[in-house]
Amino acid sequence: MLADAVFEGGGVRGIGLIGAICVAEEQGYTWHRLAGSSTGSIIATLLAAGYKAKELYEIMLGKKLLELLDGSLFDFFPYLRLTMRLLVKKGFYSGENLETWISKLLSAKGIKTFADFKDEKKLSIIVSDITRGQLIVFPDDLADYGISYEKMSVAKVVRMSCSIPFFFEPVKILHKPSNTLCYMVDGGLLSNFPVWLFDSKNPRWPTFGFRTYSNKVVKREIRGPFSLFTSIFCTMMDAHDNRYINKLDIVRTIQVPSFGVGVTDFHITLDQKEELYKHGRKAAELFFEEFTFARYLSIRENQTKILEKV
Repeated sequence: MLADAVFEGGGVRGIGLIGAICVAEEQGYTWHRLAGSSTGSIIATLLAAGYKAKELYEIMLGKKLLELLDGSLFDFFPYLRLTMRLLVKKGFYSGENLETWISKLLSAKGIKTFADFKDEKKLSIIVSDITRGQLIVFPDDLADYGISYEKMSVAKVVRMSCSIPFFFEPVKILHKPSNTLCYMVDGGLLSNFPVWLFDSKNPRWPTFGFRTYSNKVVKREIRGPFSLFTSIFCTMMDAHDNRYINKLDIVRTIQVPSFGVGVTDFHITLDQKEELYKHGRKAAELFFEEFTFARYLSIRENQTKILEKV
């Protein structure tokens, strides 16, 4: 059975999404088109490259996530040095380790640039261009920057989509038509859950959304400027996860609880990884007990009629 899939960003909590994807694949679904924002772009890209969900689980289980961070926050204390890095580099970490890791995984499947995908429409990666103030979908929008499919590294674009503001440095690329140097950051800044991306007038198969959400309230004590910045940063990263989802999207979205794991908790333990994975599996199993494509189409048709009357 064919299906499209859209994966929300969620930092390290993306491991829970992999559990849900495993269940979907066990149900017999194969992926026609894939899209993702932030961490979701990693999952979408690796699936598009040919990895199966179970392989992704083994990869994530065996990967020490702290290795994706070049250096440590402790390297930049006292606060003055941390502030200087933010001012000069615009992020705590470069993101180079993340790009290198993704590049190696893609190389194992013969993928380097977007031209290496047999189907150019297979993968869509959401990026935020904060210089031009636009939501970007790569590779579709490569031509707008004067870049060819053969020239753009897929791993580089994934790094762009994962560049959480302030946490990772923005990735800079030249917008050749205007000769503007553009700063590219986390796709979730503008659209963390673009489940609408593959919608068409008469869909022949479902589009599934995969997302995590925070099911615990975390209280943060603000004592000074640094703790204030930290609270603003964490709120910015977590707030979108609890937003309202309309009825049409709920019926096609698998929602995985994070149980207190934060977006940037790169220090999570092996046990926490396994728990996230299990939560993802359970959420998907419950979802597929009720989901039917016919029910989705019926709700879609009713909403369309309501909108036509407005």
